[in-house]
Amino acid sequence: MRRAEGPLFWAALAGASLLFGMGAGGITNAVRAAPTATVSINTELVRTALKLRLPKTAIGAIDCGRFGGLCEVVAGATLFYVDRGARFLMIGRLYDMETRSDLTAARLLELNPDLLVTGAAGKRDNADDQPAPAPVKAAKVDLSVLPPGGAIHWGPVNGPRLIVLSDFACSYCRHLSAELVKLGARIEERPISIFGAESRRKAEAVLCAADPAAALHAAYDGRPLRITAKCDVSGLDANEAFAKQHGFSGTPVIIRADGAVIEGFRPADQLKAFIDGGRA
Repeated sequence: MRRAEGPLFWAALAGASLLFGMGAGGITNAVRAAPTATVSINTELVRTALKLRLPKTAIGAIDCGRFGGLCEVVAGATLFYVDRGARFLMIGRLYDMETRSDLTAARLLELNPDLLVTGAAGKRDNADDQPAPAPVKAAKVDLSVLPPGGAIHWGPVNGPRLIVLSDFACSYCRHLSAELVKLGARIEERPISIFGAESRRKAEAVLCAADPAAALHAAYDGRPLRITAKCDVSGLDANEAFAKQHGFSGTPVIIRADGAVIEGFRPADQLKAFIDGGRA
């Protein structure tokens, strides 16, 4: 959202219907009166109310059919949510607790394929409310500094090799693993704990499992991980240090055998182009 709406705009948002009078109020009432089954196709009423309340914000797609009582609104590279009366506005992340997925992050990456997942929703720091620039990262890395420990190997042994820095709590890493299966790649997956202590616990459980590759897919599927005996997890510390050294603050990070790097989810066809020497 743009601060050009005015310095008092956000403070007054909750009472916006009073500021804009009966025009916006009538639209709000019409939306609220619409049956729940038809609201998802009656987004023009929401759009009209938003135009009255956010006259300087370019509103893109509006989806009121998938999020209970909320409507997802696209405004440039930003997502926000409003109620179906377009009176209350929320900026932040929307999670589906049944599927354990970050719906906001998924949509942001769909809109902006090169956007890092971590911290992407709701972070803006300049006057025009544009996405904050990502820190400069290495275009190529030296893989020889990574120890053998700390990696889970999976996929066909004769497949093209990719190294993936991931977090088992990252929904994009889960989606990426499905694309890598399609690709038939040989993966050296190196967990890093972007989402904190629980991510580290899962990484240790996977690494120390009797069958780490099977445990990896179980972790992505949300299945319980069997706790086994302790093992050497110093390789995970090396993964963390490697990520920090190169400024990788989000997952997934995909690294080609020659050290070339791309960040974020990519579908199988783009991964194939990357493996073949392209930019993906």
